[in-house]
Amino acid sequence: MPAFKMKRILVWYGAHTGHIGLYPGAAAIASFKRELSVYKSAKGSVQFPFDQPLPLDLVSRMVKFRVKQLGEGRKARSE
Repeated sequence: MPAFKMKRILVWYGAHTGHIGLYPGAAAIASFKRELSVYKSAKGSVQFPFDQPLPLDLVSRMVKFRVKQLGEGRKARSE
């Protein structure tokens, strides 16, 4: 599955029959739960239907959340 990586994987993504799947992890899904409530989602994934515009602002904020999350994890490991 394709992914965007910054030292570690930020998000995975994939095209499926009727949707684009985005896999940013459980913490990102929980943090954006209210905004994602209009989409089908699971613990670490969300489905964006092909028949609706892709919410690019939301996707961008979720990726930035992951960048920050991974950066904080790196700081914690170095202490």
